[in-house]
Amino acid sequence: MRAMAAAEKRQLREAKKRQRDLENRAKEMAKLSALEQARLEVETYENELDVLLSIHKDRSDPRDWSAIIAYLPPVLPSRQPYNEFKARQRLAVSPSQHETSTLIQQAQQQDEREYQNAMQAYSADHAEWEKLSRLARRILDGENTAYLQAIQEFIPFAELSGIGSSMNFTVHNTRILECVFSINGRQAIPSEVKSLTASGKVSVKPIPKQRFIEIFQDYVCGCVLRVAREAFALLPLDTILITVLTDALDTRTGQAGKQPFLSVVIPQATLNTFNFEQLDPSDTVLSMKHYGDLKASRKTGDFDSIIPLNISDIAQKPDHDTDINSILVCAQRLHAELSKQCAALSPELQTALQENGDK
Repeated sequence: MRAMAAAEKRQLREAKKRQRDLENRAKEMAKLSALEQARLEVETYENELDVLLSIHKDRSDPRDWSAIIAYLPPVLPSRQPYNEFKARQRLAVSPSQHETSTLIQQAQQQDEREYQNAMQAYSADHAEWEKLSRLARRILDGENTAYLQAIQEFIPFAELSGIGSSMNFTVHNTRILECVFSINGRQAIPSEVKSLTASGKVSVKPIPKQRFIEIFQDYVCGCVLRVAREAFALLPLDTILITVLTDALDTRTGQAGKQPFLSVVIPQATLNTFNFEQLDPSDTVLSMKHYGDLKASRKTGDFDSIIPLNISDIAQKPDHDTDINSILVCAQRLHAELSKQCAALSPELQTALQENGDK
């Protein structure tokens, strides 16, 4: 009996030991699962931040409107008795008199369905071809409404929806486009910092104010560069003027509202020289002609509002299609202005100017 009891105790101890081992393994697995979940949470946070700060790196494929005009129209489909031919071939190999008419009729119906489907696809493709061809001609003719139509239909606003709640474009001429958009950066940028501790847990802390401002600056400037890249890829422009608005407190009225805080002129020739994989968006934008320093107010935490740049701040080239009469009119106007200014000078200065002119 004592031997049997001892054997039973040994078995019980082994079972308990096995139980403890299984419990420990379960705890390790649970711990590993928690660690993996923590890692995933931190990686997701870091990826979301990376997406925000790399928005300037993407761009749609450029549109060649001259090539689009040269596109050939889709080919009109023709009736093809493919299924009927296949059915007759089958009947020729394995004749079946009572099935002949039924099989051929079904095959003909299938051919008709396929033809009708092809005609529907052709109609849709032809309508799209006509629409795109007309739009290309209007764009190359310099129609402002065609520019706006192309922006509305082809710029990927769904992808850029995180930029802001509104985006308005103005076509000043065939080479200059203006864009004003409201930024939602303060809602888009996370207000917390997530990191992994040495024990494998997620540490969540409020983001430091200075770090938030740095991220906001790069995000805003990245959005500016992305809008410019999309516009130049879509339209035959030379320059785009972009003004950014955000919610800010007007200290004069005590009311919050949309205030312009950044305005920048971006020439396409300059934009084409940038390496978007390596550049710093803030440094790049602030290196071009701009208003706004992107420095937040210590009192309100908002950026100082500005008076935006306008079309007169952009150095414009003369139109390629400017005729000689327009040039002559411009020269006559300048001559009249100079004559008026000279008439206001003293006789001595007029004499000196005349002598220098004679020389």
